[in-house]
This record gives sequence, C-alpha cells and structure tokens, in this order.
Amino acid sequence: MRAKATFLALLMGLLCIAATAPAAAAYSRAEVAALQVALRSAGLYSGTVDGVAGPGTAAAVRAVQRNAGLAVDGIAGRATRRALGRLGRPDYGSRVIAPGAIGWDVAALQFSLAVHGFPSGPVDGGFGPRSTAALQRFQSWAGMSADGVAGPATMRALSTPPPRSPVKLRPPVRGPIGDRFGPRWNVFHAGLDFPAAAGTPVSAAGFGTVVAAGFDASGWGNMVVVGHRFGLRTLYAHLATIAVAPGQSVGVGQRIGTVGSTGRSSGPHLHFELRLRGANIDPLSAL
Repeated sequence: MRAKATFLALLMGLLCIAATAPAAAAYSRAEVAALQVALRSAGLYSGTVDGVAGPGTAAAVRAVQRNAGLAVDGIAGRATRRALGRLGRPDYGSRVIAPGAIGWDVAALQFSLAVHGFPSGPVDGGFGPRSTAALQRFQSWAGMSADGVAGPATMRALSTPPPRSPVKLRPPVRGPIGDRFGPRWNVFHAGLDFPAAAGTPVSAAGFGTVVAAGFDASGWGNMVVVGHRFGLRTLYAHLATIAVAPGQSVGVGQRIGTVGSTGRSSGPHLHFELRLRGANIDPLSAL
C-alpha cells in the first residue's frame, strides 16, 4: 500500500509539472520521459525512457531528494528538478528550442519526435545535429517550414496524436512478435521484430511496387522496401536472401525473401517497419 501511495504521489506531481506547459495533457508523457532522462544522467535510473512513471522512476526521484536534503515525498516538484541540474529545466514549451540547446524541454522534444515517427538517436536532452535533422523531417512532414527550430507551431503539431496506418496489412512472417515499436532503453525501436529461423519465408504485407532491394550498408543488411497506396512503405531488413527486384509489382503474401541475420543483427529475425510519407508508424496499427 505504501509503495502504491508513493507511485500515485509521483504521478500527480508529474501531472502538476506538465500543467505549467501548454497542451499539458498531450505533454504529460513527454515530461515523464524528460524526468527519466535527467535521472539517468544522475546515475539514479537505469530503466527505459518510456514516459511511464513506474516504480523505478519513483525510487530514483526519492534518491535525488535524499541526496539533496529535500523532503522525500517522491514528487518531482520544482526543488527536485533544480537538484537535477540543467536537465531538470526549463519547462517544455517555455522557450523556443534551437540547435545547441540542452535541458528538460529538449529531452521532452526528442521523445515527442520519436513517438511521432522521427527518432533521432538517444533521448538525452542535448539538441545536436541528429535531433535537428529529425525535427526538420517532422516539420516537412507536417507541412511546416523546416527551419530546425521548435517554436509554438511545432509544439502544437507535436501535441496531435501520432499517425496510424491508413490501410490493413498482413504479417510478413508467421510467428510471434519480439521487440515492438516504441522506447527501448534511451533510444526508440522504430519497427517490429519477428524472431524466426534463418530461411523462414518473408512475404509482402500488402500489394505494391518494390522501390528498393539489395544490401544496405547502414545496418539493415539485405533489405527490401515496398511502396503502397497513400504514401505508405514497408521495410523488411536483415534478410538472408532477396527474391524480388526494384520496379517489380508484388501481391499480398508474395514471397520477397527469407529471414536472416545480415547487417547489424544479433540473430536471425525480420525487422519490419512501416513508414507513412517518411514517418515511422507502429506496424501494429496495420496488422
């Protein structure tokens, strides 16, 4: 009961923090993620930056308070955030975020960009080149001027729900799903992993046209990309073999290759992504 009460107190405290920024309800999860980033930087939290105020986050907040000589109430209020240093401030939405910025609001922005399909590497509170590039991609996707600066208009655009698939697709591999779309440690996993034996058939999730097929040196290994309606593309990575060529039309369930472990891969599996006009979206919204 005591642990439950502490967890609820932390959650209420985080909601109070979010209320100081515009569109508080939309930002509450990003604010929790920003807190987790600050706690990780202090060496007090080793869990995933997922924007969920769980027991590990609550314990880390209490540790900050004990170390700083504050009342140990598990609530991440102003004094606790000051004790976290430059990653404990300023509030998300309280300033325009430009390249080179560091802080709580930067971590919240990075998390929001990742959730909306534009991950930028580690969510760490530092607005570097990768974060700038991700922001510019999001701004272009949202029909805004891609200036790489996050002002009120960009933050309003990020307050909308993340995009979902406009069509239904078929799973590309028969079998269980491993890692899913979402936060993983302090980075973001932008697709679904299907662990399967090497050589397992991989099929097209929907009808379309092959826009890329070959070896990708950035880490995907043998990869196929299929273009579908509405600006939707599916990506199939780490393949052992490829059975299609660019420009080829494919039908639903048509074999496009086999499961492998090429590129940066820890073992045989299919990494499957869904992109809507360039934004990574949760494949489970289509399958």
